[in-house]
Amino acid sequence: MSNPEYLMAAAITSFAVTYVLMPQWIKVAVRRGFVGRDMNKLGDNYVAEGGGLWAVVGCVFGLYVLASLYRYLGNEPTYSDELFALTSLLLLTALLGFMDDVLGWKKGLPAWLRVAFIAPISIPLIVIKAGYSKLSIPFIGVVDLGIIYPLVAVPVGVLGAANAFNMIAGYNGLEVGMGLTLMAFTAIYSLIKGIDLVPQASLIMASSLMAFARFNWYPAKVFPGNTLTYAVGAYYASIVVLGNMEKFGISLFTLYFIEFLLFIRGLKDGVYKENFGVPRPDNSLDEPYDRVYSLTHLSIKLLKCLGIKPTEPKVTLTLISLQVMVGLIALTVNALGMI
Repeated sequence: MSNPEYLMAAAITSFAVTYVLMPQWIKVAVRRGFVGRDMNKLGDNYVAEGGGLWAVVGCVFGLYVLASLYRYLGNEPTYSDELFALTSLLLLTALLGFMDDVLGWKKGLPAWLRVAFIAPISIPLIVIKAGYSKLSIPFIGVVDLGIIYPLVAVPVGVLGAANAFNMIAGYNGLEVGMGLTLMAFTAIYSLIKGIDLVPQASLIMASSLMAFARFNWYPAKVFPGNTLTYAVGAYYASIVVLGNMEKFGISLFTLYFIEFLLFIRGLKDGVYKENFGVPRPDNSLDEPYDRVYSLTHLSIKLLKCLGIKPTEPKVTLTLISLQVMVGLIALTVNALGMI
């Protein structure tokens, strides 16, 4: 069973490690020229890259503290397999993302190579045979996937979530805000359902993201990079699998499915979309294309329709608000017994 004191100590560790290391990283990155242009602002505004690495490190230390407290004070290796699978997966995913960040935006690893590298990252989950092979599928019923679940379904889920979470990005505070929202609703759902480990894992990651938000919120001092987006997406998929809450996890990820469809729409129109807006002298943003190819573009249009100046923070808050609405709907549907 979970121990609130252990969780609090782990969450504080996760927050503190990220909060202490981030300013030091920003100084080093700026001094060494490891910076990227802030695309939603006029002029040449450059910000430290790769900060997501330290949010991941903070989360990993938090998970280590949780595992250590259970083993030494609780005298039991509670969740040991699951926790070490999560830390291994996080570090492997962050390594891939950091390689991409270091090699450079649009000049990093080719898309096919990223996919090839992300696929084996789910190996820690495969090793511990994470999750349950019996799934309840709407209109079909319970289906037992057997060995196909850990060997195929889990890697596909981790791969898909890691890449999908990277699609709604490019605005100060957006990725960290979306990640915080996903972790919060995952924790709430798992607490309602009485699922062990998932609330702890969600809140430890949320604590690290909260610390990172201090430096990534508008105007950002550091970018999360693919280091954070790949890691958070893969982590989210992992705790959904460990909690046997696939249907809720998929429903909470609705915006990312919509984003993927908009991305496909762009490809059909011959556009490999970018999420950034077109900055104007009054700090507002215009849509980059005539048609909507991303939820970020849709947010700009929506704000304009409401008579609100679409600044970067407002676009970010609009998307986070949409994610909150999706989360509330998913929880409501669950309360009605539909999930």
